[in-house]
Amino acid sequence: MKDNVAEEHLYLAFSHRYRDSIFPLHTSISLFLLSYCDCKLFKVFLVPTGEDVGDQCVTKNLAGDLEVHLIPRCQLPVVVQSCSLPAVVVKDDKFCRAGLSVVLRHIIQKTFEADPSKKDVLELLGFKKTCLKACAEVSQWTRLCEISIPLAVERFLTASPEHCQAIPPDILLLERKLGEPVRVHNDDKIRRQKLQQQKAGAKAAVPVLGEEAREELKPGEVCEHPPSSLELSVAFSKLLAQEAPDAINREAPHIRRTKTSDLPLLEHVFAEGLYFTVADLVLLPCIHQFLVSSKKQGKNLVNLPLISSWYRRVQEVPGVKKAAGKCNMELLQLPELMSAPKEQPQDSASVPDELEDNEDSHFIGGPRPTMTKLMENGIEAKFSPHPCPNWTLDWTSLPSAVSPGEGKMSRDRALRKQQQLNNLVAAVTKLAKPGDLIVDFCSGGGHVGIVLAYTMPSCQVVLIENKELSLIRAKDRSDELGLNNIWFIQANLDYFNGTFNIGVALHACGVATDMVIEHCLRARAAFVISPCCYGFIQNTVKFKYPRSHQFKEILSYKEHMILCRFADQTAVQLPPERRLIGKQCMGLVDLDRAWAAEEHNYSVQVISMEPESCSPKNNMFVGIPT
Repeated sequence: MKDNVAEEHLYLAFSHRYRDSIFPLHTSISLFLLSYCDCKLFKVFLVPTGEDVGDQCVTKNLAGDLEVHLIPRCQLPVVVQSCSLPAVVVKDDKFCRAGLSVVLRHIIQKTFEADPSKKDVLELLGFKKTCLKACAEVSQWTRLCEISIPLAVERFLTASPEHCQAIPPDILLLERKLGEPVRVHNDDKIRRQKLQQQKAGAKAAVPVLGEEAREELKPGEVCEHPPSSLELSVAFSKLLAQEAPDAINREAPHIRRTKTSDLPLLEHVFAEGLYFTVADLVLLPCIHQFLVSSKKQGKNLVNLPLISSWYRRVQEVPGVKKAAGKCNMELLQLPELMSAPKEQPQDSASVPDELEDNEDSHFIGGPRPTMTKLMENGIEAKFSPHPCPNWTLDWTSLPSAVSPGEGKMSRDRALRKQQQLNNLVAAVTKLAKPGDLIVDFCSGGGHVGIVLAYTMPSCQVVLIENKELSLIRAKDRSDELGLNNIWFIQANLDYFNGTFNIGVALHACGVATDMVIEHCLRARAAFVISPCCYGFIQNTVKFKYPRSHQFKEILSYKEHMILCRFADQTAVQLPPERRLIGKQCMGLVDLDRAWAAEEHNYSVQVISMEPESCSPKNNMFVGIPT
C-alpha cells in the first residue's frame, strides 16, 4: 500500500433515509462502491438537501466503519458549489470531479493506485477501462445506468400505491438489454468454444467458487446458483483469477472452420456482458430497492426473469455480500424464474427505445435540393462582418505555457490554433467586465481557458472537460504559470449548474455545441462558440433538429441531417467547389442554431474566423442576451 496519498474530499447529497438506503440513490451507490473497494482514501461529507438534519440520524450505521461528516451546501468549496453531487476535490485544491460515473471511476483508479494488488478493483473499469466513460448525452447505456434507472427507482418508491402498479419502463428496458446478445473483445474465440461445447452435447467444466467467495457465505448458507454455462465459466474464471479448463481452450478443426455468422451468440452474465464491472455496482443498490419494494407490494416479477437471475448472480461475486452487509443492505434470495420468452412479455410500446429511430441516417444524394428549398423560402447562409479581423495576441511576449505550441502539435498546427484563439479571445475581450466568470466548456487541454485566465486576471475562469488526462495537462500548465483565477471541473456538461457571465467553446463536437448554447441560455450568459463535427449531429433525448421555428416549418429531420453531413465536407484536400458547398451547409446549420437562440431573447451573429484558413471548421457564434 502506497503512503502519502493526498487526502481527497468526497461530497455526497443527502435527502433522506429509506429502509436500508440513503437517498438520492447516487449517494447509496457511491457508498456501496467505497465498501466494495474497501477504500478509505476519501474524507466523506454528506450535504443535506433539506433543513433540520441531525448528525446521528444521518451518520449512524451508515457504511460499516466509514467515517462520515455533515456539511451544509454553503460551506462547500466554491468549485463544488457549481456542480451536481457526487463530487470529489483534493483538499484546498481547485480541481473537482463531478457526476456519478466520473466519481466512481476515480474511486476505482485511486484505490488501485494506492494498492496495486487490488487488480480486481481495476477490472471494474472493463475492457480498455471504458466502462461508463462515455457521457450520458451520447451513450444511452451510460444514461440508463447513471440517470434513468436511479431516477425511475426513486420515483417508484415515492409514488402513491395507485401510481406504482406498473413496472417502470426503464426497468423493462434493462430487462430487454440483458436479453440482447453479448459482444465482447475476442468473442469469436469464446463463441467457437460454445459451439464445441454444444456439439459435444455436454456442459464445459466450470470452476468452483474459490475460498474468497466461500468466505462471503454465512454459516449454513450455500451458493444456490453455481456457474453452469460457458459464459458463466468464463466470467467466474476471471473473477476468481483461474484459468479456463484446457478442455474449453482446445478447438476441433471443424469448429475452427465454422463461419463467424454460424457461431452461437453469447448470453449476458452481468450487466455489460460476460464480465463484472462498475455498471453492476451502480445497478445493484437501485434494483435491490426496486425488488424489495415490489416484494412488499406483492408484485409478480415474472416479467423480469433476466433481472432476477442477474440479481442472484451478482450476489455470488466475491466481495458483494460483504459490501452489502457494511451498507446494511439485506439482499433478497429470489426464486429462479423461467427464462424470458423470445417475445417480450411487456408491451413494447411502453419500453423506451435506446435511440430515437433515425432511419434516415444514411442518405443518398447531395444537399442541393435542401439548399434550394431553403432559398425558395428566403433562407440563405448569413455571415456577419468580423468585428476585429486583425486583432491578435502578442504570442512572442507570452510565456510558453500559455501558447498551444506547449502541447504536442506541429508548428503549423500550433500557428493555426493561435489564429483560432485570436478570434475567440478578441470576442470575449469585447464582452468581459472585471469580476466576470467565464466558463470554457469542452476545454480539452485548456488552450482557450488558460489564455483567458492569463490575459484577463480580473476575471475568473472555469474549465469543464470530461476527459481526465486533458484536464490534468491543463492544470499542470496553469500551475506552471502560477494562475490563481482558474478552476478545473472534470464532468459532463449536465453536471455543471453554476451561474456565469460568458460561455466559450472552441470546436465543441456535434451536439456538444447545442449543449453549451443551452447552458448559456439558462444562465443568461453571453457566448462565443466555434462548432465542429457537424456530421455527428443527430436527435437525442434532449435535442431535436432542426432547432429553430423557421427551419422546422420548412425542413424535415432527414433534410436537416443532409445539411449536417455535408457541412463536414470542408477539408482542405477537397475540391474548392465541394468546400464551398460545405461552408454554405455549415452556415445554414449554424443559422438554425442562431435563430433558435434568438427565440430566447438573444442577439446572435455567425462570423467566419480570420483567416478562414485557420481551420476547416471556421464558424463562430457570438451571442448576447438582449
